[in-house]
This record gives sequence, C-alpha cells and structure tokens, in this order.
Amino acid sequence: MKSHLTSEQSPAAAQTLLERFSSEGIRDVECIFPDVSGYPRGKLMPAASFAKGNELRIAQAIPMQCVTGEYSYDPIFPDQDPDVRLVPDLATLKRVPWSSVPRYMAIHDCVEMSGELCPFAPRSVLKTVLGRYQALGLQPVVAPEIEFYITAANEDPAQVLRAPKGRGGRAEVGQSAFSLNLLNELAPFWDEFHAAIDALGISADTWIHEVGTTQYEINLMHGDPVAVADQAFLFKYAAKEIALKHGLNAVFMAKPIAGEAGSSMHLHQSVVDREGRNIFTQADGSASPKFRQFIAGLQAYMPDLMLIYAPFVNSYRRYVTGSQAPVNLHWGHDNRTAGLRVPLSSPAARRVENRIAGADANPYLAIAASLAAGLAGMQEELASTEPMEGNAYDQPRGLARTFVVAHDQMAASTSAPRLMGAEFVQAYVAVKGMEYDSYLSEISAWERRFLLPQV
Repeated sequence: MKSHLTSEQSPAAAQTLLERFSSEGIRDVECIFPDVSGYPRGKLMPAASFAKGNELRIAQAIPMQCVTGEYSYDPIFPDQDPDVRLVPDLATLKRVPWSSVPRYMAIHDCVEMSGELCPFAPRSVLKTVLGRYQALGLQPVVAPEIEFYITAANEDPAQVLRAPKGRGGRAEVGQSAFSLNLLNELAPFWDEFHAAIDALGISADTWIHEVGTTQYEINLMHGDPVAVADQAFLFKYAAKEIALKHGLNAVFMAKPIAGEAGSSMHLHQSVVDREGRNIFTQADGSASPKFRQFIAGLQAYMPDLMLIYAPFVNSYRRYVTGSQAPVNLHWGHDNRTAGLRVPLSSPAARRVENRIAGADANPYLAIAASLAAGLAGMQEELASTEPMEGNAYDQPRGLARTFVVAHDQMAASTSAPRLMGAEFVQAYVAVKGMEYDSYLSEISAWERRFLLPQV
C-alpha cells in the first residue's frame, strides 16, 4: 500500500512539510475520509499539527453514518463508541482548489487502535479485497465512467430539479447527446471545474454531454483501484463544491429527474500479473479461462451485492427496460443491453465493463464488490453463461427490482459476508435499513396527487 504520514515520520520530513505550508499561507488541512455513502467526513486540523504527524482520532461509527445523520444501534457497533485513528495518505495531499482561503486536504484511512484497518470504512473494504489479489501476485486495473447532472439551485426539496440557464439565457430542453455546443453551455462552471480536477491530480479521459438534459459523463483513466476510487471520490466532492459556487447543483442521484435518463457508474475491470500481463488474454491473443471465470463470478455473486451498486430507494428507478440501464447479468461483446459488456479492444486491453452500479454508489464499495465477485469466480473456476447475442432486455429480469428485495437478499446472503467482510455487511445492512425506515416516514407527491382527491 501507499506510504502514510504518521507520528513516527522523520523530523526532516515534518520540517519540509511545515515550511511548505508556511510559504503558501496554509493554516488548516481537511482530514477527510469517505463514509458509507461516499460522502466526505472528517476534521479540520491545524497545518502545523498535520505536518508534525500529530495523532488524530474520530468515533468508529462515523464511517457508517446514515445519509439522514443517524447512527445504527445494531450490536455490531460497540456501545462504548470507541475511537479510530485517522491516518493520512500522503499521495492524496493536495491543495483545495475551491477553498476561499489557502487550504490543503488529504484522504485518510480509519485505523483501529490495535492497528488494523477499521472494517466499517469503505476504503478499508477495498484495500482488504485488493490484499487477496496481491497474495496471488495479481493486480486489478479499474476505470470508472461517471454520469451526473448539473441543475439549477434547488432551495425546496419538494420541487423537482430543473435545468439551469446557459450562456444564451435559456435552459436546455434536452435531446442534446454528444453536443459540443451544449457541453460548453455552462462554461464558467466547466472552466473552474476542469482547473480543479487538474489541481487534484484526477486523470480524466473523455467528457461528453449525455442523453439527459444537462447530463454529462466523464471517463477516468484506468489505474490502481484505490487510487482510482480516491479520484472518483474527489471528483464528486469537487463537482458539488464548484457547482455551488456558481449557483448550481452537481447531482449524482441515480434517477434525479422523472422522464430523464438515469446516471450510472460503469466500471471497466481487468487483472494483470507481476509482469504486467493481462491474465484475461492468452499468448495467442484469445480469451483465457480466467476471463470467463471472472465474468462467472460477477454473474454468481452480484445479485447478493446489489445493495452496494444500488444503495438507495431512488437507485432502483434507474433499472428500466430499454433505457441502457441493465436489468440482468447477461454478458456480451460490445452489447450495451447486457449488464456485463466486453468492449472491443486489443488482446492486451481485454476487460469487462460492469454496467450495474449507479452514480450514487460509493466508488470504493462498488469497485470492491465487483473485484471480490470476479476473484471468487476465478478461484472457484465458475462457468459463465454464453455471450448474449441480441437484446438482453428480451431476457428475464435477474436483478432486484426494489430496494427491499436487494436489502433482504444481502441480509440473508452467505456469500456477501465472505466477499465483503462479515462485520461490514452486518453494519451496512443495518444502516441501509435505518435509511429505508426514514424514507417510509415521508409522504410523497404521488400520494398527495392521487390519493388525496380519490381515496
């Protein structure tokens, strides 16, 4: 794993960092980590204390904080609510581009006082899965594609999200997929956002205007799964912060606007050996048995992990037949109707595109779940289905249609604890259950629209 800044760092290194902060007028460092929803949590630490490697702690339960702000009282969480240490990863130490005052931030691991990674922290879960690959001399390679909307400010959550006015003074009306003019329509936001992701070291590839009104997609460059998940995490953080500066919202909900396209987070995955060779490809350029076994692992285990790819009630509104959001786990060559697509590529770039996860999924957890399932398929030498020819939407639905079904399936699963960690799964199911209970306490516009006059 990457090196960490700790209280045992050398005095020379601490002094160098302190001088760097002093010369740039840095007073504070954001000590952040992704919680269960992929939201940045943490503490603001004086720059001098950070440079010296002073110990920083936070309550163990915070990585599992609900989106409502509540905490579960499931027995998996100790009654005494113990601390974990926040240990920064120096490779992620960057200046905060959107801050009104000079400030740095660093992504942290949550480490138990005994020294192990906290099992409830999403970054820990991903690192644990990668450890299984490393023990076999293997290294996964991942590249996500993230879709999101830019909307006008939304002060009243009871009102629908709307497209913002562009440079011509009018709001986009849709049907503008791949339009370069409309990709530039919100130029002040995009200019600052592009500068921000460059400053954060986020390796972006292509950008497009997607199908939805003011919906966009970015492809991140392939790389080490932890580094890529860190970039996806910071990408969302930056998008939201800079959108707010421009009176906008960056929206990563899976289905934020009725009648518009959903937003996904497709994951391209391959695996290389110690020599950097793609194990999905044989010496003659053909697909290896491991390739089909990896796909088989996804087909076998992803249904029990659906709650990770689709973590909220809203997530399940995206899976609509014919919408380019999959409804089953068939796989096919360059087939976008299937849940698992194999893009046309050279043998060295052979990979599997997992099209299940929504943009609302935690990137650390979605990547971990996909890699864990694929590795299990290879280790167990599972057999995949034959590649899908034609329209996979004509085949039966193979994924949970609702949050409740996915939640119940993960709670009853014997494979999910083995793949993702028993403590994590118990905690995750408890947190998601609390969020669903909160959802049930709300009365929706649908109920008022149809039940009020007719019941």
